[in-house]
Amino acid sequence: MKHKIILDVDTGIDDALGIILAVKSGEVDLIGITTVNGNVSLGKATENTCKILDLLQVGEQIPLVPGASQPLLRTVFFEHRVHGEDGLGGALREATIVTQPTKGFAPDFIIENVLAHSGDVTLVMTGPLTNLALAVRKCPELVHHVKEVIFMGGVVREHGNVTPTAEYNMYVDPEAAKVVLHAGFPELTMVGLDVTRKVLLNEDHIRELGDTSIARYVKQSTSDYLERYFERNGVRACAMHDPLAVGVALYRNLVTTQKLYVDVETRSELCDGQTVCDFQNRWGKEPNVNVCLAVDAEAFFERFIRALKA
Repeated sequence: MKHKIILDVDTGIDDALGIILAVKSGEVDLIGITTVNGNVSLGKATENTCKILDLLQVGEQIPLVPGASQPLLRTVFFEHRVHGEDGLGGALREATIVTQPTKGFAPDFIIENVLAHSGDVTLVMTGPLTNLALAVRKCPELVHHVKEVIFMGGVVREHGNVTPTAEYNMYVDPEAAKVVLHAGFPELTMVGLDVTRKVLLNEDHIRELGDTSIARYVKQSTSDYLERYFERNGVRACAMHDPLAVGVALYRNLVTTQKLYVDVETRSELCDGQTVCDFQNRWGKEPNVNVCLAVDAEAFFERFIRALKA
């Protein structure tokens, strides 16, 4: 039986790879894709998602619903330095867009479809958590009907990637993250930088994809991304942040998790957006998050490459 999934994305380079993995895996009943402000504006994230669905020739099959155009309380903060001004590293810049978004509002779409398939839908969130926070505020009982929430975000043992302490998605809308972390989801899984930084797409992987339209897209979109990662980390590769979150939804044994209490900082001059994990139960609070602490990167890439070549 296929996994029922809603993908919530702020489509930059790695979100796009996550969408491609979900569609090409053949193991997903993709109920819909929702978009959110994050790496790029809501409009650009939606446009980029349309382009990826066109590339995959599935635009007519998958509803695409725009959501929040800004964080709950904060001003927008884009990541053009990594993803380029267009969000896709310049790939598909000249593409004619055929797919058009569906009418509606992402939080409402999430509520409607989760309630319609109670206990069966996994939400895979690869951008800031604004849409889900809005959905929870409108429909608090949503938490009892979701199968699982898997979100790419946070870091608990290492440094951040936008500030010394904060991962990007948490930094952009920490108030939304706090709503989600405290909402009471029975299964809430955090795919953070602790594991995504260990899953590095390199030039050998790209060559292994062959010479198809998707392989050419992957090579073009990640070209500058690889260079930016090399400048910062000394390795010519790029971390597969968002595709790993999709991978965890499909193949849970890729990661090792521990259930721990996690909160997020929202009122710090130095540490806004930091995910704070109580490893030693010093606060004595009930664990709320399945925190990914280890990953089998080789197994991930075996499945990723096989799916994209299918």
